[in-house]
Amino acid sequence: MDISSYSLDELQKLCGDIRERILEVVSVNGGHLSSTLGATELIVAMHKVFDSKKDPFIFDVSHQAYAHKLITDRWEEFSTLRQFEGLCGYTKPSESKDDFFVAGHSSTSISLGVGAAKAIALKGEQGSRIPVAMIGDGSITAGMAFEAMNELGDRKYPMIIILNDNEMSIAKPIGALSRILTSTMASPFYQKFKKRTEAFVDNFGDGAHYLAKRFEESFKLITPGILFEELGIEYIGPIDGHDLKSLIDTFEIAKKMGKPVIIHAQTVKGKGYKIAEGQHEKWHGVGPFDRESGSSAPKSGAKAATQIYTEAMLTLCEKNDKIVGITAAMPGGTGLTALMEKYPDRFWDAAIAEQHAVTSMGALAVEGFKPFCTIYSTFMQRGYDQVIHDVCLMDLPVVFAMDRAGTVGEDGETHQGAFDVSFMRAIPNMRLCAPRDELSFHQAINFASQYGHPLSLRYPRGAFMAADLPESVPFEEGKAQLLIESKGDILFIGYGNGVGRAAQTSALMDEEIALLDLRFVKPLDEAMLKSLAQKHKKWFIFSDSAKMGGVGSAILEFLADEKIKGIELTSFEYNDAFITHGSTKLVEESLGLSPERLVERVKAQL
Repeated sequence: MDISSYSLDELQKLCGDIRERILEVVSVNGGHLSSTLGATELIVAMHKVFDSKKDPFIFDVSHQAYAHKLITDRWEEFSTLRQFEGLCGYTKPSESKDDFFVAGHSSTSISLGVGAAKAIALKGEQGSRIPVAMIGDGSITAGMAFEAMNELGDRKYPMIIILNDNEMSIAKPIGALSRILTSTMASPFYQKFKKRTEAFVDNFGDGAHYLAKRFEESFKLITPGILFEELGIEYIGPIDGHDLKSLIDTFEIAKKMGKPVIIHAQTVKGKGYKIAEGQHEKWHGVGPFDRESGSSAPKSGAKAATQIYTEAMLTLCEKNDKIVGITAAMPGGTGLTALMEKYPDRFWDAAIAEQHAVTSMGALAVEGFKPFCTIYSTFMQRGYDQVIHDVCLMDLPVVFAMDRAGTVGEDGETHQGAFDVSFMRAIPNMRLCAPRDELSFHQAINFASQYGHPLSLRYPRGAFMAADLPESVPFEEGKAQLLIESKGDILFIGYGNGVGRAAQTSALMDEEIALLDLRFVKPLDEAMLKSLAQKHKKWFIFSDSAKMGGVGSAILEFLADEKIKGIELTSFEYNDAFITHGSTKLVEESLGLSPERLVERVKAQL
């Protein structure tokens, strides 16, 4: 819809309609809620002043961009949000030309804006197009955002940065004085006066320049914008992020300035839905819920792997005061909240700073502590150089506890934990292991707490796949556990959650099948594999990880190195493609990974 001609009253009604539509769909489908409700007026004002058909609209993370989806002709289709083959929960150019870039991880928007601004300059389109990036107060604290602002402030490309401050984490407005200063700095008079003053002072040399600059800095010290001004970016704010008229007026002024401008807007999370308004972490991302009461739909009784991790760590911490840990802005999602509350001096949230989190744990390891770096599988990708350079190079005993390994469902391509086995396995000194159920997870964490080398430990979102199998034995480095012996030709090899998948598949088959819990993909249990190669010739690999460089690759490399012949190996890991969003059950069925489909695939190979 084109809202450029809408009146203020029509725009305010549209904001109400958008919030109602978001609540209607998210309460049924689940999704991100509080931040996207809070950003409604910002996005409506963006579409009023700028044109997403030509101006790059860039949303950091893009979990707050639901209003943008609704304005850009996806109103009816919005009911399919995050569903299999429906709308993605993040921006996605293949879904709409109004989405400039794929987003799902944080702190990329300003870099994208700088790149777009360079392209606009090279095409000679400055004055007719301008990048508009919206970034949250959490995302802007990451190093990548400051790297981008550093270049932007130096090169002075025209660009608008909208800082959506929904936690007042940068500064609180200082009452009436702040409002007066904000309106003054955003006014055409002030901007014109500033330009003329700068031109006038230029005629009087460096001394006059220095005095004028010091006066301006002193004037701005009572506002929160001095940091951005020092980076060379014009600052306006803080302004009320729910006052449409102020937003539109400010955006219009910034649009005409012809320079990089950051507009600091303060919003309320969950705005328009009283139950979710304010700083409530549980309303950031939600499952289906009842709109009247705010109560969530009941969850399955199976214990989530994240909960098991929390319980195991709490037990260990009581016995060992050298155990410390960190997460990167996801204490609730990774289960570290309880640990941070009980041991505030030993567990930390580093904010959106995976690189810093990893490196800081390396220093703690040098000092004799036992660090657990607890980060989602896909977010660990952001600290990869630090894993190599600041941990593995010195063979430091840091544990990388990677939640959300494997398919994660509705969050889709940007969050599917497919690659950690492949990228961690390639690093010297790194070891990789994975539990298959609650008991083995406790055993794996106990092993990790005493291990003297870098260790990668992966586990799924939600519960482990259930299976009736022999009890897990304590973990030993590089040792697998043979769960089911057989005299047949078929061997199922499971890694982590893949053990349950292999067991469920085996239960649907008539053939006699041996089942191995691999436990370690690096180092492999070579003695066990050599022994099994004498008994079974058809090997099937079950692991929720990428096939390329994954568990099957590790075993094939071993077979080749040992010159073991006659083994027919089939891997049921993920093919070389990004995995779409949707319910985990439907996504895995589409990948041929449901037990029923796996039975068909095994029989086809036989």
